[in-house]
Amino acid sequence: MSEYSKQMQRSSAVKLNKQQTDIAVNWAGGLHHAKKSEASGFCYVNDIVLAILELLKYHQRVLYIDIDIHHGDGVEEAFYTTDRVMTVSFHKYGEYFPGTGDLRDIGAGKGKYYAVNYPLRDGIDDESYEAIFKPVMSKVMEMFQPSAVVLQCGSDSLSGDRLGCFNLTIKGHAKCVEFVKSFNLPMLMLGGGGYTIRNVARCWTYETAVALDTEIPNELPYNDYFEYFGPDFKLHISPSNMTNQNTNEYLEKIKQRLFENLRMLPHAPGVQMQAIPEDAIPEESGDEDEEDPDKRISICSSDKRIACEEEFSDSDEEGEGGRKNSSNFKKAKRVKTEDEKEKDPEEKKEVTEEEKTKEEKPEAKGVKEEVKLA
Repeated sequence: MSEYSKQMQRSSAVKLNKQQTDIAVNWAGGLHHAKKSEASGFCYVNDIVLAILELLKYHQRVLYIDIDIHHGDGVEEAFYTTDRVMTVSFHKYGEYFPGTGDLRDIGAGKGKYYAVNYPLRDGIDDESYEAIFKPVMSKVMEMFQPSAVVLQCGSDSLSGDRLGCFNLTIKGHAKCVEFVKSFNLPMLMLGGGGYTIRNVARCWTYETAVALDTEIPNELPYNDYFEYFGPDFKLHISPSNMTNQNTNEYLEKIKQRLFENLRMLPHAPGVQMQAIPEDAIPEESGDEDEEDPDKRISICSSDKRIACEEEFSDSDEEGEGGRKNSSNFKKAKRVKTEDEKEKDPEEKKEVTEEEKTKEEKPEAKGVKEEVKLA
């Protein structure tokens, strides 16, 4: 993968590391199925893993939370044997992609008990989801004590999703964001799945507002895509009448098993002091005069340079008016070499005519002299 792509995937994490923001948002990210050498589940590059690796340069422990309907297998696999990253996934389990995320998948080696999986059945609603999410995450925060959080907000867990089978509303989904935000830790919010596009837009719009502590109305403002949100043209959606197959007994049983695993954790792991690795996106001074004129500038530096139309100066390739006129530029004649002139038949004709003119001129001059003598 190119250096530019790596920088773009990690840019949000760098902002958090430099304390330039409290919450970073990348709704285009959250591609949690991609592996180190394998694309999977519509995911080609696992931006989450790259971001967590960047966060680990400054943070001793990073917590990853996944509320997508699918298990976050790519992220869990990447950190399955480390105690510096805890992965927590609430997902549909059974005959469902990717087929991983069993309750008994708890990590290995140093990472044992640092993988937390909450397998769910079809039709879970807001009330049931909140009843398991808050106590589990409170226990995780207590035992793991992370210094940064990555939250994958896949919206295919919403009611009515084309590939999903949960029954969450946008408010129920956003309560997870609100609860994680309440711990006041640096947080990276990412997108993920979501296959009923109008509901994806609704969900991430509302969750952006939650992150900003901003109230937005339920009435959608008129815009170019207004017709897609019919027939009600509202921000929030209603749950369907599908059956919730997650009984209270089942959810309580899974929760108690997870609590037992979390109690097996030792004290929050520390990290030996060492030099902080180089940032994915180097910090630039902003002084262009210090740049080496013989060295090509980076793409990031080029993108940051903004110039008004009036500020462009003329150059050899620009016509009158300060900007290059493509039509004039194409018509402009280049001076031909001697070899090109010899090969060009039209050039030969011009040369012949010039020679004739030169030969005729002396004769005309001689005629004038004869007239004067006369």
